Amino acid sequence: MQETEIKPDRHTKEKTKVGNYFVSNYPPFSFWKEEDIPCVESMLNSPTPGTAPLGIYYHVPFCRKRCHFCYFRVYTDKNSEDVRRYLSATMKELKQYADAPYFKDRKPKFVYFGGGTPSYLSAQQLAELTDQMKAIIPWDEAEEVTFECEPGTLTEKKLEAIKNFGVTRLSLGVENFDDHILETNGRAHRSEKVYTAYELARKIGFENINIDLIAGMLEETDENWSECIDRTLELEPDCVTIYQMEVPFNTTIYKNMKEAGRLSAPVADWPQKRQWVSEAFSRLEEAGYSITSTCTAVKNPETTKFVYRDRLWSGADMIALGVASFGHLGGIHYQNLTHFDQYCEAMENSTPVLRRALMTTEEERFIREFILQWKLGKVNREYFEEKFEVDLEERYGKLFQSWKEMGDLIEDGDEYRLSRDALLRVDSKLHDLFLPQHQDSRYV
Repeated sequence: MQETEIKPDRHTKEKTKVGNYFVSNYPPFSFWKEEDIPCVESMLNSPTPGTAPLGIYYHVPFCRKRCHFCYFRVYTDKNSEDVRRYLSATMKELKQYADAPYFKDRKPKFVYFGGGTPSYLSAQQLAELTDQMKAIIPWDEAEEVTFECEPGTLTEKKLEAIKNFGVTRLSLGVENFDDHILETNGRAHRSEKVYTAYELARKIGFENINIDLIAGMLEETDENWSECIDRTLELEPDCVTIYQMEVPFNTTIYKNMKEAGRLSAPVADWPQKRQWVSEAFSRLEEAGYSITSTCTAVKNPETTKFVYRDRLWSGADMIALGVASFGHLGGIHYQNLTHFDQYCEAMENSTPVLRRALMTTEEERFIREFILQWKLGKVNREYFEEKFEVDLEERYGKLFQSWKEMGDLIEDGDEYRLSRDALLRVDSKLHDLFLPQHQDSRYV
């Protein structure tokens, strides 16, 4: 088996430090501000943009346990009445969007249930919730409906409910197959539940099943990682997503580091994590998978798509529902209020539910799409020339030449492609494409 050598750079030479490493949006969230919130209201009252693709993101903030590496807005202490209150608030929020002129006669092309743990909800709650959503904004034209699951929350009845309301892409948060590592990292499920959930999902007829893994969890080893890949290949999922462990500030790992006075996280360094992903990618390719992004391998690229990612990274509008959710409308980024009671009370009292927003410039919108599409491992010169009237060679020629000299970039006709090594560390390269005022900013 041919292994990809992982080259060090100014980031990968270092131990894993605290902070958000992976680039998921642009400009950085730290530039979003309360002063831009009125721009969202103005956009909602503007005419519909016609054919612009639309999606819905629904945040389920409930979990059985909080993972030690988790930095999302989640709650482990809510009762059934809290859940009912939250679901009601989100439906009121969706109705407000549906009534806005900007969404007149528009139907979503994708729907994404994320968390938290969407599968925390009962089969009945899921059926009632999705029936209400469809009544407010039908999604009969959706190309994809994704649903994230924690394996330990899945039963045959719940999976049947998930299938019945139209989920086309089921994503299992496996992370690791070793029970000790799962426990050490605060995961609620154990490996037995992974196999049970996967078999049930196949039995019920899900045709696109994704498995999430994390390279570099607490106490990860070479032996364990190799075993994880073995187990993944045995299951033969349609898609495998592999994240490299990072340690944002609001994680349990960071809190423990702070108390102990540690500067580096007790997880693998960046070269090691990339080496593990490289190993996984090599073995997946040998088994017939194709690498389609910095973290994704799919069994059949012709039939297994990730519409949510591809649409979002190409400038689609997205309605964000729920506490702390992020959305995008007509070039405006926004985030909802970030505390449970605060969010619910705002919806109950019909007061503003937004925490911050950002009206982007045309140049910022270009850069956002440009950097995110690099995470697919390739960009098309003609696409950006036609959509943004930007000549990539003219603007980035010197930078691209330096990438070529490092062996990171391959030019093939109208396409720029990253080498495997560069793909595995692409997030460390993207800051070179940021505008100067954004390059050294805190990401969150």
